[in-house]
Amino acid sequence: MKTVTVLTNPHSGRGQSREVAATTTARLRERGLEVVGIEGDTVADAQRLVGEAVAGGTDAVVAVGGDGLINIAWQALARTGVPLGIAPAGTGNDHARLLGIPVGDPIAAADVVADGQTADIDLGRAAGHWFGTVLASGFDSLVTERANRMRWPRGRMRYNVAMLAELVRLQPIPYRIVLDDRTLDVEAALVSVGNGTSYGGGMHIAPGASVTDGLLDVVVAAPRTRLRLVRLFPTVYKGTHVDLDEVQVFRTRTVRLTAPGIVAYADGERIAPLPIDVEAVPGAGRVLVGTPPR
Repeated sequence: MKTVTVLTNPHSGRGQSREVAATTTARLRERGLEVVGIEGDTVADAQRLVGEAVAGGTDAVVAVGGDGLINIAWQALARTGVPLGIAPAGTGNDHARLLGIPVGDPIAAADVVADGQTADIDLGRAAGHWFGTVLASGFDSLVTERANRMRWPRGRMRYNVAMLAELVRLQPIPYRIVLDDRTLDVEAALVSVGNGTSYGGGMHIAPGASVTDGLLDVVVAAPRTRLRLVRLFPTVYKGTHVDLDEVQVFRTRTVRLTAPGIVAYADGERIAPLPIDVEAVPGAGRVLVGTPPR
């Protein structure tokens, strides 16, 4: 590997990505790599620049930011064989944790890139959009939709306020879930589709998911009361919610989700309103990894 392209989002991690990008770039050059920096003004611009870097023969693309920026990179990198490196500088950094990339240590993350160890992983695809971690629908996506409409408060508190507002008006959501081998009609609070294990900065919603098995983990949570839903969320950080009676997990290659008034988010990015078709695409992504993903 000789040349890497460093993609930066200046707004990731509350603006810390510029500093992380500078440290990462300096370290990559110390390790003997030629570095080209790109920074898109918009999502479409960033995706175009990554596509041009791939067409120009870059040996790897390094995303300096969070899961949203990585999601942008996937749209141009999927199925190209060009590996993605990660220098975590976001809020959640679920891709980085999934792939064994050091969080909070840009020099160590840059060394993972320079060491050049690659692995092929599955990606999810929903409505023609690639994703690496989790597609969310239901209560969690309703919270994100509300938070994105709010102008106050700022930061993490905005999501807390949005969560309380949605919790007050929460009603069971009627889902139709079409899996490879069965169709389910259920009332649930949320349905998540895991290619990876976690979302939201370490919430292990699909703890048994693997990025190398060619399958998706569909997690259906149907707590009977608001209180049960509130009690469920702390268990998600450990992944122990899957042991509860109100949670079911199904493994499938494809799934179609239908529910009224629900929008799907993947890697934290807005995808499309339901109904939506989701599939696992084996080996669609190539990554530079610290620890080979399970």
